[in-house]
Amino acid sequence: MGMMPKEDVEAKIDMIIDKYAGKSGVLIQLLLEIQRELNWVPREAIKRINERLGIPESEIYRVVSFYTAMSLTPRGKYLVRVCTGTACYIRGAQRVLTAAEKAIGVKAGETTDDLKFTLQTVNCLGCCALGPVVEINGKYYGLLTPKTLENIISNLRGESS
Repeated sequence: MGMMPKEDVEAKIDMIIDKYAGKSGVLIQLLLEIQRELNWVPREAIKRINERLGIPESEIYRVVSFYTAMSLTPRGKYLVRVCTGTACYIRGAQRVLTAAEKAIGVKAGETTDDLKFTLQTVNCLGCCALGPVVEINGKYYGLLTPKTLENIISNLRGESS
């Protein structure tokens, strides 16, 4: 997949800002759309929002830092979130996390160099009865074994980007 050329990124950021210019109370939606399009909120986006909409950079950073859906560093195409909450933990979440780290090749909190996967742990995904649970780009996988998760990862790895 790789990174987009800088000009394309800037054009895309400006296109998204255009949609929201002149409207009030749109910062969160604007940032979510940038996150969705680029898989992160780059420094250039924060600067452009400040320049074009007059929103202080400190406020933009505060919003991006507050919401887990947004990231100040590049995220992979697939965001793999392993639940390590009590119910999942008791049912073997640690083994599932270890399998994920092995299958993806990074530790929790890291992103692969090819920007295909980001691995995170979360405290609860809200479906404790299905533990251990992993969420990948909004899709939930419950009652996971390390082997099942390895298969899911290898299928995603095989998909063309």
